[in-house]
Amino acid sequence: MSRLIEEFSRATQAAAQPMGFRTARPAASVTRILLIASLEIGATDNPADYTDGASALLLRPAKSRLTAETIQTMVKSLPEIPWGIYLDDNVDKQAAALIEAGCDFVIIPAAGRIATTPREEKVGRILQVESSMDDGLLRAVNDLPVDAVLVTDTFEGSGSLVWHQLMIFQHLARLISKPLIVPIPADVGEEELKALWEAGVDGAVVEVDSSSTGVLKELRQAIDKLPPRSQRKWDKMEALLPRAGGESKAITPDEEEEEEEYE
Repeated sequence: MSRLIEEFSRATQAAAQPMGFRTARPAASVTRILLIASLEIGATDNPADYTDGASALLLRPAKSRLTAETIQTMVKSLPEIPWGIYLDDNVDKQAAALIEAGCDFVIIPAAGRIATTPREEKVGRILQVESSMDDGLLRAVNDLPVDAVLVTDTFEGSGSLVWHQLMIFQHLARLISKPLIVPIPADVGEEELKALWEAGVDGAVVEVDSSSTGVLKELRQAIDKLPPRSQRKWDKMEALLPRAGGESKAITPDEEEEEEEYE
């Protein structure tokens, strides 16, 4: 399995509260939002200088054509964290070379071709979606062979989180059972981070460049100070509730009340 997806899985398990009389995991051990540094290929010779504090590195294809030789040269200077890349028309032709070089995950646009998507289990697949998509389409993502979801349209014009956007994140977290990733600005505030965390955001992509030294480390420190979520969104756990026929169903509070009335 992808190292990044494993990290999301560990974070989910740590955040879930144990049932019964078992001792709860100490709050300090609960992983908060995972930071993914986004860096343009060729923007720097030493990515480690700008990715301190990141859980993973996302490489954005440059305008120049990506070749197997470019990939091999690129990975030599990468820090010791999982790295992935956007799959566009230029990159998908080099999928085999990426996997051989140690690519851990790929970002797949919704309009991307299925035939060019890596099938190896060790490569995580993150589907890029837009929050404006129909709810039925967003729910369908839960049944697709992808490991996480990246929402493209996030912070609005001012660069600050507004209530409308927070409502959208909350809505998406209820619809999608897979880890939810959103892009955020590097100067996001602590209150905004807390709001994102409580809304159900599991990962954040932050663009970095040669002027971003220390930015992610500060963000990581702010995230580590966040309190545990008040509760894990039950919508994200619906796949774990079995139902006759092998399917799964979430039990809503309204349904529980109806059942009690007829007992």
